[in-house]
Amino acid sequence: MAVTWLGVRHHSPACARLVAETIDALRPAYVLVEGPVDVNDRLGELLLPHTLPVAVFSYHRGGGRSHLSWTPFCEYSPEWVALTAGRAAGAEVRFIDLPAWHSALADRSNRYADAEQRYTDVVARLCESFGVDNVDTLWDHLVEAEPGAGLAERLATYFDLLRGESAADEADAAREEYMARWVRAAMAEAGDRPIVVVSGGFHRPALRTLSTQDSDGTGWPEVPRPQDGAIADSYLVPYSFKRLDAFDGYQSGMPSPEYYQQLWESGLEGAADALVQAVVSRLRHRKQAVSTADLVAARALTEGLARLRGHQHPARTDVLDGLVSALVSDALDRPLPWTRRGPLAPGAHPVVVEMVAAFSGNRVGRLHPGTPTPPLVHEVTAELERLGLDRDGQFDLDLTKDRDLVRSRALHCLRALGVPGLTRDSGPLTGADPVLRERWTSTPSDLRLPALIEAAVYGATLADAATAVLDERFADAESDIGLLAGVLFDAVLCGITELSERVIVTVAEVIAGSSDLAALGEVLATTLGLWRHDRLFGTARSPVLGAVITASVTRVLWLAEAVRGGPAPANPARLRALAATRDALLHADTALGLDRAAALAVATRVGADTETPPDLRGAAYGLSWSLGAQGDPARAVLGMAGPKTLGDWLAGLFALARDEVLADENGVLAVLDRLVTEMTEQDFLLSLPALRAAFEFFPPRERETIARGLLDRRGMRGSARSLLRTNLDPLVLAEAAALEEQVGAVLAREGLEIR
Repeated sequence: MAVTWLGVRHHSPACARLVAETIDALRPAYVLVEGPVDVNDRLGELLLPHTLPVAVFSYHRGGGRSHLSWTPFCEYSPEWVALTAGRAAGAEVRFIDLPAWHSALADRSNRYADAEQRYTDVVARLCESFGVDNVDTLWDHLVEAEPGAGLAERLATYFDLLRGESAADEADAAREEYMARWVRAAMAEAGDRPIVVVSGGFHRPALRTLSTQDSDGTGWPEVPRPQDGAIADSYLVPYSFKRLDAFDGYQSGMPSPEYYQQLWESGLEGAADALVQAVVSRLRHRKQAVSTADLVAARALTEGLARLRGHQHPARTDVLDGLVSALVSDALDRPLPWTRRGPLAPGAHPVVVEMVAAFSGNRVGRLHPGTPTPPLVHEVTAELERLGLDRDGQFDLDLTKDRDLVRSRALHCLRALGVPGLTRDSGPLTGADPVLRERWTSTPSDLRLPALIEAAVYGATLADAATAVLDERFADAESDIGLLAGVLFDAVLCGITELSERVIVTVAEVIAGSSDLAALGEVLATTLGLWRHDRLFGTARSPVLGAVITASVTRVLWLAEAVRGGPAPANPARLRALAATRDALLHADTALGLDRAAALAVATRVGADTETPPDLRGAAYGLSWSLGAQGDPARAVLGMAGPKTLGDWLAGLFALARDEVLADENGVLAVLDRLVTEMTEQDFLLSLPALRAAFEFFPPRERETIARGLLDRRGMRGSARSLLRTNLDPLVLAEAAALEEQVGAVLAREGLEIR
């Protein structure tokens, strides 16, 4: 009985052809394939007439560990060819590797990430010896461009050199021992009939050695099961060339999947011709001129490079280098993407981007209609049909209507699950947002079904799955109050009140130790809005929300009093935090027992502390004013009249007491008008940026009201709106005026005035 060991590189057309030819010649009793053993009883499902690429999606949750993994297959994957050719030859076909969710694969999101990445020294020496840039070009040179006689021996030599005498790590050792047990069991069952073992080339040497050990005589190994309290399962999902491509970050070892698809279908010459045509089509579609002369030059350069590199027909990088030489006339400021590994870098030349895209392809797999899918897919499909959301187009939702609110919650659950093709164009953005309408756009997406299948790891119903996802986000946020507030609001939008209450309790516990004033402001604004307004979402006057508001107000005031620093640009985030505190004191002090007197005392101390930044001092004064405390605003403005502090102080004041300032038009604004008028050109130029930023707190209509008051104080007639519109940036105008004044002073000093 003979065992034929085929070590392969995943997603290699040359290896796939070798597998097919070997199985056809040997007609083996068993074909054993590196792949997840938990799928063996569902091989009929895997081998339905799907449109490839597809993947086995596996997940594990529980026992202190969560893991997602994919085992992808395309038409030229050696493992896929082993399955289909083995079935056609009448062999028993079985996967022999541990399940993808097993702890031995816990550090991999993809089973077929090549081990050669861990042996860069060997690869580097080989690349230097053959004068190539990287492992992908090396592989094409050694294998794909020379797929003829002796390929099996060349592959064995390559992988033996790659593995060398290195011992596998603990995870790979466990996998290899498990796979070897399957081989030994097959050897015991096959008698004198042949066996073919198809595995990653890295594992081939170890499997050959381990298979010579005595069999334990217990038959086929048991399929591992998840530990008690954990769940694990696998489903087929449609996959795509985009997800398969190394240029998109997938380390399968094979970039440019569309090129290799053409290589599988049409050979080296056919692949080169097809991809040149694809590149030209993409460039012309982008209105890039590609002439016949360019194509002639590209072909000549490609064929010349192939001969120079010892290739009978152009390989992948020959085609790419020939195209870029013929089509790119600009100097490139970064290495070509096929000279290295990883995603395409930002700022790549547009022609290079289109070339990479053409070689990557846009194929998306489709599952056969008879493929089982998890319960979540069926539940979502039925729910969307029931709610009238099972179509593409726009959905305008009135959140005050029960049916539209239910539809909104379903869409938000899908958004939380990351289901593509759904875009929320408008709607409430925070708990303080009074928007009561939403607009969504649904667009077709081939990725929607895979996303739903993959989301099934979280639950069998839409609400359960969304709850689990938000719970995971909540755990990941840890003590980041801003992220926790986002989870809270998303939970409310999804209608998941159980989660939102759990998050709220934790947020309240975290607040006491927070030092992030801006994040606390976001939490306070969100929870206050939900507490005040959201009978819509069922959170109005919630006692738990009230506890968060009370803790947030106390903490914001404590942190604000601790801030120190001299003049600096106003900080809008901390001003929003104080504005949220003001709103809480105005609208919830009685209901929640907030201490308004204590808040006013803090505001008085902050406003008078010269070591506090000007914007916070202005905000403290605004807080007192908005809460009805007596004072003289005009005198307060005069006290901060320095050109380095006035604008920032006003930003704080306007952020907290905008309505009071407008109502006191002849007070603050009149004094400010006088101060600005009396400034020297230099002081005005110094003050202008901060003043402009301060007045941004007023919306356009209110700025026009202020401009009209300015005209009235001067007894002038004219359009207030015209004062707000200038052909040039006001800062540029002020700088020009200052420059003119300086020039005039120089001329006067030198007696050169023009009279």
